[in-house]
Parts: sequence; structure tokens; C-alpha cells
Amino acid sequence: MTALVVVAFVASYVLIATERIHRLAAALWGAAAMVVLGVADSGSAFFSEDTGIDWNVIFLLLGMMIIVGVVRQTGVFEFIAIWSAKRAGGRPFRVLAMLVVLTATASALLDNVTTVLLVAPVTLLVCERLGTPAVPFLLAEAMASNIGGTATLIGDPPNIIIAGRSGLTFNDFAANLAPIVVVLLGLFLVLAWFLWGRRMRTDPERAASLVELNEREAIEDPRLLVICGIVLALVMAGFLLRPLIGIEPSIVALLGAGLLVALSRVEPDVYLSEVEWPTLVFFAALFVMVGGLVRSGVIASVGEWATSAMGENLFLGHTILLFGSGVLSGIVDNIPYVATMSPLVDQVVSATGDPSLWWSLALGADLGGNATAVGASANVVILGIAARNGMRISFWQFTRYGLVVTAVTLVVSWVYVTLRYVVGA
Repeated sequence: MTALVVVAFVASYVLIATERIHRLAAALWGAAAMVVLGVADSGSAFFSEDTGIDWNVIFLLLGMMIIVGVVRQTGVFEFIAIWSAKRAGGRPFRVLAMLVVLTATASALLDNVTTVLLVAPVTLLVCERLGTPAVPFLLAEAMASNIGGTATLIGDPPNIIIAGRSGLTFNDFAANLAPIVVVLLGLFLVLAWFLWGRRMRTDPERAASLVELNEREAIEDPRLLVICGIVLALVMAGFLLRPLIGIEPSIVALLGAGLLVALSRVEPDVYLSEVEWPTLVFFAALFVMVGGLVRSGVIASVGEWATSAMGENLFLGHTILLFGSGVLSGIVDNIPYVATMSPLVDQVVSATGDPSLWWSLALGADLGGNATAVGASANVVILGIAARNGMRISFWQFTRYGLVVTAVTLVVSWVYVTLRYVVGA
């Protein structure tokens, strides 16, 4: 049975990767296969925290998509697009660099999924104004969000899972991960130049026309903008104060969406039209697929093998965790992967008495999410937004860039971890 589960998962994954059929259809096929094989049912798929759909992720996305749908009516995205393009002198790579830094910083303070939902509409408008393809910008932002989100406890969902299992605090994450993230962000900007920037060209006429624009004229509803600003501030405060108030980000997002809808009086068909329904269903199906691997014992077997291989060799432990997490997170999505690996790492940490292994798990899982189009939630969201706006980003188009970024960032992180926690221990 285990072999059939692996075959079903691999077959579905190949269909997603090759895009012989739509990725949503491939994921639904994979989820259905798990049900037929008996490793998924209504209980495991809908009600289990370990093997089912992560409703916190689904409803966080839904709440933020509704908020973005209302905010879009104010014209603030157009305002930011014009402002940023003017400050960059209409030069595409300068704009990309600005948006990358903005995305990474915001991802550390909020979370990477929320950030790409807010930044992507701005990006599309900037590229429209500049007359430049938006795909490189969206790819760079997805990867920057995963890098920036690595820095803090709330920046990337896997970090929240690790914190819940390990008891590590917001300050622990910032002190141990933020320094290397700053280095990785600078390195990513260099990579972005070679991957996309050197082929970008400035249109002098469009650049000149941008300078003449008045971004203030883009604001269509000042009253609604004030309301959106207040509600967004409350939502962000809810994210940041989660350790104190104990409310999940998904609930905060839904409460914020409900409050904004009530105060704005925007018609439901307007904000609901902004919800990426195919993306939400794709996530649900993907969670069921991975849950099948968990219930069949595949992921646990891999984790136990890695745990036994580590033994008490700290260098080997960090190496296996970092690179192993990077590879597996790119395949099965880093959220369910970390949920499965956390208990195993907890056992190793208890046995060795060295909590630094958590940082290798976090770095490997968060940065490994950049490897493929389905490796992290932010990637899937970006692909959904692109498709909604008539831009097709294929699995391999994302992955051929993501593999380069992931390989470089993992190697640099491995050097950092080795020097700080093995040599410097």
C-alpha cells in the first residue's frame, strides 16, 4: 500500500510539474487517489491537524484576499506604483530592487503570504506603467518573501510551527536568523541582476511620462483609504501580538476582513471577485496529498532515517537537516513537512541538548520553499495572481530560477550554521 501511495503522489506531482493538465486538476486527482487508497478520509482530510487541510492557511489567505479586494478600490496601489516608479527613475531593475527589499522586510514583520497579496497588485501596476513584463518581478518577490519571512517567528508559517513545538520566542528567531537573512537578501539582489535584471531595458519615453504624473491623483476614495489604513493597522497589530493575545493569524485576517467589509459598504461581488478560488482549492488538495504520505508513514520513515543518521554528530545533524529540509520542502510544501519533522527534531534536541538544530530546520524549510513552484504558500499565491491577470508562469519557469536561488542560499546558510553553532559552539 505504501508503494502505491508514493506512486500516486509522484504521478500527481509529475502532472503538476509538466503541466500536461491544469495543476488544480492534477492536485485534485492526487487527493482523490489518496482517498481511494484508504490513506485519506473525511476525518483525516477535514479535521486532523497532522494529516488534513491546514485551515489556518486557507482562511488566512481568504481573509487577506478579501481585504486586498476592498483596498484595491481606494486607488492606493496605483499611488504606490507611480511613487516607486518615479523614485527609481523609471528604471526597471531599480524598481525590482525596491520591491524586493520592501517584500522581504514586510514578510519578516507580517508573513510572506500576506505580503505578496499586498505587493503583487502594486507590482502589476508598476510594470504596466513601465511597459515591462511583470513575470520577473513576481518571481523575485515570491522568492524574496520566503527569504525575508525566514527572519522572524511570524514571517513564515513553518517558523510558527517550530515555535509551537520548541518554545522558542520571537527574540530567539530574530537573534539567530535575522543576521543571515540580511546577508541572503543582499546576495539575492545580486542573483536577481544576473537572472533577470541585466536583460531589462528602460523605455525613455515611459520613464519621462512617469515623472510628470501626480501620484496623489490616483487616490479615488480618501474616506475608504483611511478606513482601510485603520483596519490594516489593527490586522498587522494582531499578527505581531499573537504571542500575547493567542489569536491565530487566520482569525485575525477573517476578523479584519469582516470589519472592513462592514465599514466600507463595498458590494460583495466586488471584493469576492478578488479571491483566488482556484489557489485555495489547490492548497486544500495539496494538503490532502501530503497528508496521505504522512498517514502511510512515508515522511516519518524519512525523518527517522535522518534522525538515526545524525546520531550525536552535530555537524552531520545540521548538514542533514539543512539540506534535507531544503530538498523535501521544495517537493511537499514546507508547511506540512515542518509539521511532520518537528516532533522528530524535538526528540533529537532533547537527546543532544542542543537547540541550535531548530535553526537548520527553519533555514532549510523556509529557503527550500523557493526551489519549486509548490514549495511554499507564497509561490502558489503568486502563480495564482499571475494566472488571474493573464500571465502564465509554468512550474518549470519558476523552478529553474528557484533551484539556483535555493542552492546558493542553502550553501551560504550552511556555512553560517557551521561557523556559528558547530565551530563556535
